[in-house]
Amino acid sequence: MSASRIPPVTTVPDDDVPTLLVKIFGKDRPGITAGLCDTLAAYGVHIVDIEQVVTRGRIVLCVLVTAPKSDGAEGDLRATVHSWAESMRLQAEIISGRGDNRPRGTGRSHVTVLGNPLTAESTAAIASRITGTGGNIDRIFRLAKYPVTAVEFEVSGAETEPLRTALATEAADIGVDVAVVASGLQRRAQRLVVMDVDSTLIQDEVIELFAAHAGCEAEVAEVTARAMRGELDFEQSLHARVALLAGIDESVVEKVRAEVRLTPGARTLIRTLKRLGYQVGVVSGGFTQVTDDLKERLGLDFASANTLEVVDGKLTGRVIGEVVDRAGKARLLRRFAAEAGVPLVQTVAIGDGANDLDMLNAAGLGVAFNAKPVVREAAHTAVNVPFLDTVLYLLGVTRDEVEAADAHVD
Repeated sequence: MSASRIPPVTTVPDDDVPTLLVKIFGKDRPGITAGLCDTLAAYGVHIVDIEQVVTRGRIVLCVLVTAPKSDGAEGDLRATVHSWAESMRLQAEIISGRGDNRPRGTGRSHVTVLGNPLTAESTAAIASRITGTGGNIDRIFRLAKYPVTAVEFEVSGAETEPLRTALATEAADIGVDVAVVASGLQRRAQRLVVMDVDSTLIQDEVIELFAAHAGCEAEVAEVTARAMRGELDFEQSLHARVALLAGIDESVVEKVRAEVRLTPGARTLIRTLKRLGYQVGVVSGGFTQVTDDLKERLGLDFASANTLEVVDGKLTGRVIGEVVDRAGKARLLRRFAAEAGVPLVQTVAIGDGANDLDMLNAAGLGVAFNAKPVVREAAHTAVNVPFLDTVLYLLGVTRDEVEAADAHVD
């Protein structure tokens, strides 16, 4: 039996090797890529690089190949490619050069831009600021067209942190959301997402729902205002507000659960993350009487919050157990990550208030969702549209992928 022939290893051409960039433009239809490559195959060339983009039915196909070696073959190749393109009602351009593409710069990042709408003016401003930081835009593609327009820039030549700082300033000035994350396997390896609940996962403040049933909305609002003024810390304000609920019947819990409104996109976000193999949890300064129900309804992996004490079917006006405050949320993020077997750098935290800051800063990616200015400034990135599933775009998930997965299940 003869030994199998091992094909030679093809190396990337050095700068002295002649290469040809073959560009094809025109109306897209099946068979263009195969037809071009069949045409080129007759000349024994090697493909060095290839990229294709289709926008509104128009194709741009670029193929970088080694130049044919025999005398006169390049001219024949050019004539044949142009003839083939004409037969397909396409346009062709062939550019001579040497070697491969120039190497990408160090400091590679993914820049996701969300706009509703995304204007040419704002896109120009973002692109200009990228250039101003020394970065080069290597590729741009659209992640989603609704409920917001989301595009991703692959950038090289600028370090992630300085780029993030520069673009955060620009984004605030022009009214778009921009997220900057480092390229690499780590981005696709994030496997734990932890969210705040009130005004993040849900549209409501749970303490206010309870207060409405207890007839003490004004008193609760006053305590909240004192906390906002810095007169009370979170734990003090929590105890003061819960004390106002003393004596109401435990049956109110079911009523509050029924009144809770999920944030638009919450179910899509969680469903998609779970399909991708992520684990998902919530931490809340609210109450387990609500978060435990959300955990069951949404299929969450983790949930932690404060617990209202109930005695003889009545709320006592006290909480029991460890208080979940600002430091507690960060502590729980670390605990969930350890239980999930996920390094902290591969976690995502989402929240809206100052009470979430420690958690956002501890996570590998902290997302301020429709947050107060102080939170937006401190988080890694901010989302200021009312759709929670837009967080998927920050992870590189496209809207088409979400819809395809939903259709497959249906």
